[in-house]
Amino acid sequence: MADTKEKQEKQEKQPKKGGADAGAAPRGKESKGKDKDQKGKKPKKGPDGGAPAPAQPEGPPPEPAPRPRLREHYEQRVRAKLQQQFGFTNPHQIPRLVKIVLNVGMGAAQKNPKALETAVAELGAITGQQPVVTRAKKAIANFNLREGMPIGCAVTLRAARMYEFLDRFITIAVPRMRDFRGLPANSFDGRGNYTVGIKEQMIFPEIDYDKVEQIHGMDITIVTTAGRDDAAMALLRELGMPFRGEAPVAVA
Repeated sequence: MADTKEKQEKQEKQPKKGGADAGAAPRGKESKGKDKDQKGKKPKKGPDGGAPAPAQPEGPPPEPAPRPRLREHYEQRVRAKLQQQFGFTNPHQIPRLVKIVLNVGMGAAQKNPKALETAVAELGAITGQQPVVTRAKKAIANFNLREGMPIGCAVTLRAARMYEFLDRFITIAVPRMRDFRGLPANSFDGRGNYTVGIKEQMIFPEIDYDKVEQIHGMDITIVTTAGRDDAAMALLRELGMPFRGEAPVAVA
């Protein structure tokens, strides 16, 4: 009997296999295993198997910009009037605007680089588009000009910005010209393109008088698909261009 009691006491003192102490992993190993699992995980892919979709911004989507007023006027009134006036049978023959090019020449840019930087900033404020710096195509010794020197800046406007700029130019900038009596009607190039020169950039309301360092002009070229001067002139007249000796057409 005594031997059986001693055996039972020895068995109770020994730890049982599979218990909490035996199955517990040593400290540190569990955290290392989790780190490895996180490092091995791949980023979630999108539904098409590519890059994950970006997070959608909160709030309602932005409203689309309204169409330019001058473009609506051209499509609703000017097109039909030009087709009737010139007897176009194909709607693609009706002249329309293609682009507007603004060019600023700065002959003193090589001596005063800051003047060119100011002209670029002013042209960008007028058009709402970043200008391109134009450079000399060939060297001219009489003007101390080398090939590749910066001599000005230019901007090409198309689509909505073209119509918005032309609307502001006709209704706001042109009436602010000094001693204005109308734009010249003989500035067409024979292929339906019109060019007008501006002596001062301050006629545009985007220019601040107090920040103007140098007064300079610019050339504005309006390119159309007319192919002939009379059709191009009729197009610009219907868009409200105030030619000399004529009453401008009111744009609704």
